[in-house]
Amino acid sequence: MSKTAPFAALQRRALLATFTTAAALALAGCAAPRTTPALADAPPIVFVHGNGDTAALWQTTLWRFESNGWPRERLYAIDVPYPLARDDDAKPQPGRTSAAEHMAHLEAEVDKVLKATGAKQVVLVGNSRGGNAIRNYIYNGGGSATVSHAVLGGTPNHGVWAIPGFREGNEFSGTGPFLTALNAPKNAAGDEVSGPVQWMTIRSDHNDKFAQPDGLWIGQKGKPTNVTAAGPELQGALNTVIAGIDHRETSYSSAAFEATYRFITGRAPQTTPIVAEKTVLLGGKVTGLGVDPLDPKSGNFSNNLPLAGAQLEVYATHPATGTRTGSALLRTVVGADGRWGPLTTQPGVPLEFVVSAPGYATTHIYRSGFPRSSQIIHLRAERMADADKGAASVVTLTRPRGYLDPARDRMLLDGAAPAGVPAGAGVASAKVKPTGGVRSIVAEFNGEKVTGQTWPAAEGRVVMLEISQ
Repeated sequence: MSKTAPFAALQRRALLATFTTAAALALAGCAAPRTTPALADAPPIVFVHGNGDTAALWQTTLWRFESNGWPRERLYAIDVPYPLARDDDAKPQPGRTSAAEHMAHLEAEVDKVLKATGAKQVVLVGNSRGGNAIRNYIYNGGGSATVSHAVLGGTPNHGVWAIPGFREGNEFSGTGPFLTALNAPKNAAGDEVSGPVQWMTIRSDHNDKFAQPDGLWIGQKGKPTNVTAAGPELQGALNTVIAGIDHRETSYSSAAFEATYRFITGRAPQTTPIVAEKTVLLGGKVTGLGVDPLDPKSGNFSNNLPLAGAQLEVYATHPATGTRTGSALLRTVVGADGRWGPLTTQPGVPLEFVVSAPGYATTHIYRSGFPRSSQIIHLRAERMADADKGAASVVTLTRPRGYLDPARDRMLLDGAAPAGVPAGAGVASAKVKPTGGVRSIVAEFNGEKVTGQTWPAAEGRVVMLEISQ
């Protein structure tokens, strides 16, 4: 479990003075009136990432809660060791988790949070598959007693597909046993949720790749999925629609934060922009990639296991050129837990993280300046694809907290619109193979700029320009 460092006692007292007993929250369209709890203390919040993802995706969300005075020690982002769902939930599959295993992990993490904080209940906030685990825990793991609020962003509550006879053993089948059981009516009104937990879903109006009527994103182009953009909604919950957002932005965007904060507290946040700290303390975990037994050459089997023995160097870089501005700020070999840090820096200083480990490319990860402290700056070592080994350099623009939509987003990579990015917010990265020797290279996305260097691929190096938003 990744936990942020404690706030000062003064900050905590300020928060408790700010929170007052919340008024009843009017939830238009809900089957029954629901009210926010009296916030004599800020409830612990446990954030649950999605399929194949990591706790690191919640970084900006945690910063927004902190910027509104939420105590850092009451914000928890968990890492599922094997975050990918099985192809068939009933059949063991190396490197993947069943729905039951996913729920058991969440239950154990909630127990840790309750013990650490002394709280009686937590708020659960999940993205995509994380919402499946939350629903399963509440109804089948005793979570109805330990959870006050559940927020599900982009969770495919009625499936990514709902096709009788098609992959019904999969956790994401709307006609399969897992979702059919979760969606069974909870009362005479046919509600798919029930109290005492208060429920909210957040969905896109049209731009969620996993809530589409056509099977394009599941390899079934032209075939109906029997799912619509409203698939993430649940009858009886507060169902919030945010125009234009993509699948991940249902949880990680500023708009999703605003809706979540309002749902938990009964009022709008004081700020959605992230408030910078005077000094930034960073840390995280170094992870690698497993080998997919069904596709051993892919080298792209996500897990959140520590990459023990990996070497890490961190440098401050020039914002305009991406060149290093001095010697390494940190140079370390990570231990069995994969943890790195602490590293003290100043807000707004861009950084280069260099990860190297046997069996991996030397991975140069460039980030724009960090406005606040975080202990979930997780770094993944990459492998070079066979098709890239003859390139002069390999540079990838990556956006972990959202997708790339050419119709919606302004983005440039090495001065041009990234090639090969399809319409419809369906991919989160774009790759170029620049020539011209070692030089500066810039990625821009909706106002954020990340500048790095084009390291030689012949030396076994790859470059990642990571967008924070």
